[in-house]
Amino acid sequence: MVHSPSPIADELRPFPDHTQLPESDGTFVKNFQEHPQSILLTDSIEPILQELHPDGQYAIGQDSGIYWRETDPPEKGAEAPDWFYVPEVPPRLDGRIRRSYVLWREYAVPLIALEFASGTGTEERDRTPLQVVDGTVQKPGKFWVYEHIIRIPYYGIFIINTGELEVYHWEDGTYQRMRANDRGHYPINRMNVELGVWRGTYLGQSEQSWLRWWDREGNLLLTGKERATIAESQADEERQKRQQLIDRLQGLTPEQLEALGIDRGLLE
Repeated sequence: MVHSPSPIADELRPFPDHTQLPESDGTFVKNFQEHPQSILLTDSIEPILQELHPDGQYAIGQDSGIYWRETDPPEKGAEAPDWFYVPEVPPRLDGRIRRSYVLWREYAVPLIALEFASGTGTEERDRTPLQVVDGTVQKPGKFWVYEHIIRIPYYGIFIINTGELEVYHWEDGTYQRMRANDRGHYPINRMNVELGVWRGTYLGQSEQSWLRWWDREGNLLLTGKERATIAESQADEERQKRQQLIDRLQGLTPEQLEALGIDRGLLE
């Protein structure tokens, strides 16, 4: 038996996509560390993600909306983590840069979401459930949305002022707070990395606490600039060693060089 489409369904307005929804909820970035912190996380994790996704199928959002419910106004149905990563999805949609992440248009949820709390983390720990008051749907708490609606496997809250980090893992329908390992890090298994707090300077900011990645052996994942600096230092060291060797060989007599099988002309 063939079922014909319902005329009512034909009249329904299709759910909007990322091009039709606001890319911002209109709030200011809460502090000057949020932007460099996001860059630091993205820059240093890139080589790992390239190994995990040789086809380039992954997306990283930074203070971008995750739409989980269609509301009026639209931003009431979205949360905007300071940093999140979604595996196995294209970084662009139909060749267009993503403006937001719309759950009803996707087939994967973010694997991890991170919030950089300017205050004590009260907003980031808000477990207020979705409820209706006087006929109006109230916006639920951020924690509750991540836990019960989006169900992001890993959720981290980084308290910027104190450098404290809380990481939660979704298990059996609820978030369980993780315990740090012996290195003080939190394993993010599906990414083959650990998340922790590092103290130092970055992008000209004074020494302070930053969220960073480590590999499973506890080695800090470096940024592109840090890798280039180390490579340059190693190259300088090799040049110095080579020059020291040449200086010693040049001090030898022709007979000594001949005995070593070295042509003096190669040392000029």
